[in-house]
Amino acid sequence: MKKTFVLWLCLVLSFPLWGQDDFLAKQYLNNGEYEKAMAFYERLVAQNPRRMDFAENLVNCYQQLEEYAKAEAFLQGRIATGSAYPTIYIDLGYNYRLQNKVDQALSNYEKALEAIEKNPNYGYGIGVGFQRYALLDYALKAYERAMELNPDLDYHFQIALIYGEQGNIEKMFQAYLELLGNGRASIGNVLGKIGDFISEDPTAENNQLLKKVVLEKAQKEPAILWNEMLSWLFVQQRQFNSAFLQEKAIYKRTGEASMERVISLGNNALNEGSSSVASEIFSYIEKNSNDPVTKLNAQLNLIDIELLTASPKDFPGIEKQFQELVTTYGYQANTLQLQVAYANFLTFKLGESAKAIPILKRSLELPLPKYAEAYIKMALGDILVFDQRFNEALIYFSQIQKSLKNDILGQEARFKVAQTSFYKGDFQWALTQLKVLRGSTSQLTANDAMQLSLLISDNSLEDSTQTALKKYARADLLAYQNKKREAIAVLDEILLQHKGESIEDEALLKQAQLLAEAGDYDAALFNYTKIIEFYADDILADDAHFAMAELFRTVLDQPEKAKYHYEQILYKYQDSYFFPQARKYFRILRGDVIN
Repeated sequence: MKKTFVLWLCLVLSFPLWGQDDFLAKQYLNNGEYEKAMAFYERLVAQNPRRMDFAENLVNCYQQLEEYAKAEAFLQGRIATGSAYPTIYIDLGYNYRLQNKVDQALSNYEKALEAIEKNPNYGYGIGVGFQRYALLDYALKAYERAMELNPDLDYHFQIALIYGEQGNIEKMFQAYLELLGNGRASIGNVLGKIGDFISEDPTAENNQLLKKVVLEKAQKEPAILWNEMLSWLFVQQRQFNSAFLQEKAIYKRTGEASMERVISLGNNALNEGSSSVASEIFSYIEKNSNDPVTKLNAQLNLIDIELLTASPKDFPGIEKQFQELVTTYGYQANTLQLQVAYANFLTFKLGESAKAIPILKRSLELPLPKYAEAYIKMALGDILVFDQRFNEALIYFSQIQKSLKNDILGQEARFKVAQTSFYKGDFQWALTQLKVLRGSTSQLTANDAMQLSLLISDNSLEDSTQTALKKYARADLLAYQNKKREAIAVLDEILLQHKGESIEDEALLKQAQLLAEAGDYDAALFNYTKIIEFYADDILADDAHFAMAELFRTVLDQPEKAKYHYEQILYKYQDSYFFPQARKYFRILRGDVIN
């Protein structure tokens, strides 16, 4: 018993010494002090002959010091024991390669491959061993031969990565599709890898290769999986019509289970500005879905698309559509989106808030869960703000804020409290709310809060009467009420009467946004240019650059000018909220492959 205790004590006391030696050895190795590292690793290997990492680091030290003979002797000694893992031949071969002894290097690489013939399970370790020294062709041989000898093994993932490194894109795609076809990988994981090699350009070589490989696979093994792959590719290329054809094929084979995919495609097309294709998709959903809520959402999306190009003379017909939907679906807890959409149409398109408010108040009488109730109250508050019934709106927003205190919806309600207080002229209370929101979990809310907070604080110092700020709040409210001409006129007044004051750049930006919405692009660009020229170091310069870039890219079809303004954000405003989007669009316009 005493001897056992003494042995245990010796082992315990030696562990810290090993740990200290290991730490120091790594430090010296990482710092390039190979002689010092070598001394430690020689001791560590002697004490721990089974630790492969110690042995590998010792060989690395020998090679860094060009002590190739010592490395060879060490490796040969390991081989002589008869128990070394076959990757030791790769290490020995690499040691010969460092000495330009090519034949001896190749001979040892072949010995490593021969081990797979005896035991295919060595394939993975040997493949990784070759990859460690960038011997990719040998790694491929190892993985492929192991799979030939044992079909249960699957190294297509490793093979795909190697082909990607080698630039053999077609074979890489084939390897990834093998993984999918065998059920060894999820489509999400594979698309994440493939996406790095695909661009928005359908004529790009990699895009063409993927399409070819998927079609070949579909001919040999007809499966929904390949329709999904093609649909994904067409979406990346913004070919929503072609994606829709694939999604219809999937829906015909799977039924209602895949309707979510069709809905997602419709939303994607709509968000990307392909409204005509989106209209086809939502019409298809309306006709084919058996779920009443899905059908209703499709009908509401079709109305939204119609409103994109509608003029006031079209509004009576659209109102009739809403009324028919209300007659069909009534007032239900699962169709609240209809009541909100109809109320918003009445308010923001027809200016008839008096008709809209009772619709939402009636919806609030339904037995609703907490989030649904907040959803209705938020919409009702917005309409009350439109109606300039600020105190009533504040009650609803405050109720949401309290019931969903730590939720994103609650934070949005707090912002609306601040914004409503701003419209009301209660700037101090607005600031109090905004200070809390600057740390919001929603980046958009936090950014909006910061912008409004700075607007109030910057324009309260030099003007104690806050005259210009009150005018700006009025212009902002007019814009909210869709009275854009009146808003532009008030902003003109600010620019004329408060020239040179800190509010000037805010007024220029807000007016530019309204001018762009009204289609007066030259006037909008003039305002943005003034901000960039005279306020380049202020907080709104990046907003102006991004707004100009978006105009040039999406409306005016001047990609080079758009690229210039995105580039300005990348180089001069790296902490900008718009930085990620600017980088994405700059790279697309430059022709980079974007995931």
